[in-house]
Amino acid sequence: MALLVSYSLRNMLARRLTTALTAGGMALVVFVFAAVLMLAEGLRSTLVQTGSAENVLVFRKGSKSEIESVIERGVAPLVETRPQVALAPDGTPMAVREVVVLMSLTKRGTDKASNVVLRGIGEKSLALRPQVKLVSGRMPRFGSTEILAGESVSRRFVGAGLGETLRFGMRDWTVVGIFDAGATGFNSEVWGDADQFMSAFRRQAYSLVLARLQGGAAAVEDFRRGIEADPRLKLETKQETAFYADQSEMMAKFLRIMGVSLTAIFSIGAIIGAMITMHSAVAGRTAEIGTLRALGFQRRTILSAFVLEALSLGLLGGLAGLAAASGLQLFTISTMNFQTFSELAFGFNLTPGIVLLALAFGTGMGLLGGLIPAVRAARIKIVDALRST
Repeated sequence: MALLVSYSLRNMLARRLTTALTAGGMALVVFVFAAVLMLAEGLRSTLVQTGSAENVLVFRKGSKSEIESVIERGVAPLVETRPQVALAPDGTPMAVREVVVLMSLTKRGTDKASNVVLRGIGEKSLALRPQVKLVSGRMPRFGSTEILAGESVSRRFVGAGLGETLRFGMRDWTVVGIFDAGATGFNSEVWGDADQFMSAFRRQAYSLVLARLQGGAAAVEDFRRGIEADPRLKLETKQETAFYADQSEMMAKFLRIMGVSLTAIFSIGAIIGAMITMHSAVAGRTAEIGTLRALGFQRRTILSAFVLEALSLGLLGGLAGLAAASGLQLFTISTMNFQTFSELAFGFNLTPGIVLLALAFGTGMGLLGGLIPAVRAARIKIVDALRST
């Protein structure tokens, strides 16, 4: 085996330019493949991390997003007083009523507008979301037109910076604080007093109730059954992490399908390139193959040597493409969330699973491109090979 590896590596080094061009073509395909998977994973992880496994969301039955949901004012207390809801140190329920609406903002440096989520929060919203940290400014005063902006929104939209003013709902709203929610969807939102938002947008109902439960998984199930069995409510519940994971599914699936389709097309060219390279290698080393056969090397040994060389080319291309794709983690992009029709900022996320898939994809291209030439090399007769010298 060591002899085969040494033989294959020496032949690749002897044809550096051809090896580099073939591996480079495969690297480009692997780069596209890995980049799209990283994009889909970045979107999924951003939305999943937005939620907390300890929290549950209560929303109108059948709603696919927070924006579609409606919870009447009189219904919200019936949710908050359920026995499974945890209590704060002051004895009040660890639950808040929130309202979610969309607002169009202009991006900095352009005249283009995009939808941004406005989230009306309560006084316990930050306590229920410990991943949200105030990084500059101060907390807004409830009952006023003061607001908080997510770090991503403040950086990308006009009027969303600290001390700046946004106008919506026929009022001027002052940004008094900037918060960082890490790699979550909250970074793409603007927060303010829920009751003030409802008044500004003439809404008579909340969008959801967020609650923290006590008692673990059993409490979650008891809470769900109690809510969904009460005919007065017409509500349903989900763990916050599960809800946001569902939000990412459609967009992530679209990205994965698009990525697989594109790379399938591109990979055909890379496989053909590898096949041409390996055919050329076989044609140029016919006499060498004959000499090896005359020295006692079996057909399967010749086959293994050329297959190993093709796999090495694919692995080299896979490693190069993966290395280039890993640099994308330094960038953040934004796109429309198809569930809420609002802009969402997220980054590329490279996981061990994507690394393995990318390397398998690269070596698979090498194998497909090199298998036919390897079989051809193994089938060359000794007499024919030596006659070509």
